[in-house]
Parts: sequence; C-alpha cells; structure tokens
Amino acid sequence: MVTVGTVKRGLYMGFNTTWELAKVVVPVYIVVTFLKYTPAMNFIVQFCEPAMKIFGLPGEASIVLVLGNLLNNYAAIGAISSLHLSAKAITILAAMLLISHSLPIESAVSKMTGVSPMLMGGFRLVMSLLMGAALNLLL
Repeated sequence: MVTVGTVKRGLYMGFNTTWELAKVVVPVYIVVTFLKYTPAMNFIVQFCEPAMKIFGLPGEASIVLVLGNLLNNYAAIGAISSLHLSAKAITILAAMLLISHSLPIESAVSKMTGVSPMLMGGFRLVMSLLMGAALNLLL
C-alpha cells in the first residue's frame, strides 16, 4: 500500500538522484557549449573528422566518445545535448557507449574479478568500434 511515507521517500530519492546526475550533466553541457564557440572545437573537429567518418559521425562526436569512455554515460549525455546531432549519429554513439563506457572504472572492476583489465578494455573498445562501423553501414 502506498503511504505518505512511501511518497516522501520516493520524492526524496528522486530529487537526490536528479541532483547527482545534474552535477555531471550540467557542467559538461556548459563546457561543450563553450567549446563550440572557441577555436578549440574546430581543432578537435578537424583532427578527429577522418576517423569519425568510419562511423558516419561528425568530428565533434569524438568529444562524446571520449567523455563517455573516460568518465561515464551521463557526461556523454551532457555533451550530446549540447551538440546538434542527427538521430542516426545519436543512435550510433549510444550503441558504441553502451559497449564501452566508463573504461577506467570498469577496468578496475574487471581486475577485482580476476579478468585482465587490459584485455577486457581492449575487447570492449574493439567491439564498440565494430558496432559503430556496422551501424553506419546499416542505418
């Protein structure tokens, strides 16, 4: 049965979770939006564009991949929301990051379970890249 206490706990936990996510997403959104208006973004785009074409992504999508792989998916969401990407690009990025996200943290977890962190991280990166290339061909 739903009681007043249950609703209060749910609201508290919901606001707490929103606050925790906002502490990651909002700063990343602001930084990436700021980068869009500086020469740094043009440098990043031009540098990464050739490699990103394999996945059918613009060069600026490399920022999303780096943030998602080094930090977490919430940082990637903050970056995606500040960029104007197509539905295809967002789908490809999402699939790639679902396979290879938070690599430093996940590598530490792999090590604790007895699996080689380098092997697991490398496998996840390779599979992510293959998925990105495959989705580019299919979509």
